[in-house]
Amino acid sequence: MLTSRAGEAIELVRSAYQRGVRQFLAVGGDGTTFEIVNGLFPEALSGARPSLGFLPLGTGNSFLKDFTARGVDHTIEALKNRSRRACDVIRLRHSGGELYYLNLLSLGFPADVGELVNRRFKSWGQFGYIAGVFVRLAGLKHSSFPHRMGDSGEWDRRAALFLSFNNSKFTGGNMMIAPNAEATDGQIEYVRWGPIGRLGLVRMLPRLFTGTHIRDPRASRAAAEKIELQIERPVNVMIDGEIMRLECRSIEILPSALDAIV
Repeated sequence: MLTSRAGEAIELVRSAYQRGVRQFLAVGGDGTTFEIVNGLFPEALSGARPSLGFLPLGTGNSFLKDFTARGVDHTIEALKNRSRRACDVIRLRHSGGELYYLNLLSLGFPADVGELVNRRFKSWGQFGYIAGVFVRLAGLKHSSFPHRMGDSGEWDRRAALFLSFNNSKFTGGNMMIAPNAEATDGQIEYVRWGPIGRLGLVRMLPRLFTGTHIRDPRASRAAAEKIELQIERPVNVMIDGEIMRLECRSIEILPSALDAIV
């Protein structure tokens, strides 16, 4: 089925699932997959587990890279072989409802860059993101996003460059924000980067493509099943490549909620 507007895939998939369809194929990129996932859930949590394949014809195509670098060829083989792998889904609860995602959610610098690109540099293509990085770099700021692991423990209110809550390793195509993430382990991979100066950030950016940035002492990571957030204002959120302004409340893993055709 073809879509003609943002959000239409959510409606089409939800209707198809209610009619008994259980196998879906995303022809596009991360944005297409994001809409399909939000058409499937939350209904699929109480119904038969759906299967989702990926024909990576979009800009990012990040999720599939956790399983293969061969893209379309790999997906065609997986379809022929009926290959399936149970994968986790992550649920975000916010002040206006719920969203579901497969890849990652980021707060702070990456989300602020994405918001600026969408607003001012969208027509520039891949150069728009570079422009957005340097504009945000010029006005670099660090914000506090109060959060804690699980339902207990102390709230972390420290300022940070960004926080990222990951189900898979890659974002933006080839950036490896969370090199330790696994989409099949029943865990959210949490990555935090503390305050950093402009020059340090410029030096760090290439390391995002190798995952070695996580070794820096300013970086930290952890695995969690649930993370609570206490952000009492709308902030820029990057979720599977989509930019939104949300008041985030909690993030939790839904283990093996989806069969990925990989």
